[in-house]
Amino acid sequence: MRGFLQPALKTIANEAQASFQTLSRGRRTKLAEAARTTLIKADQWARGAGVTSDVAEALEAALKALQAKGASKKKA
Repeated sequence: MRGFLQPALKTIANEAQASFQTLSRGRRTKLAEAARTTLIKADQWARGAGVTSDVAEALEAALKALQAKGASKKKA
């Protein structure tokens, strides 16, 4: 039983996942619906857990669209 001597495995979230985690629950729900997935799957993706690549790509695209919308409002 030497398993405790090994370092813990940590998932490191990328920038998109970290920014998704900072959003409110309502905003995360809207992004999950836009990506045609559930909030549970979206939160799993944000933690770095395993989700399918199409879900991950859809969530990243929805998050980029939200950030672009926010950037355009700041310019106006």
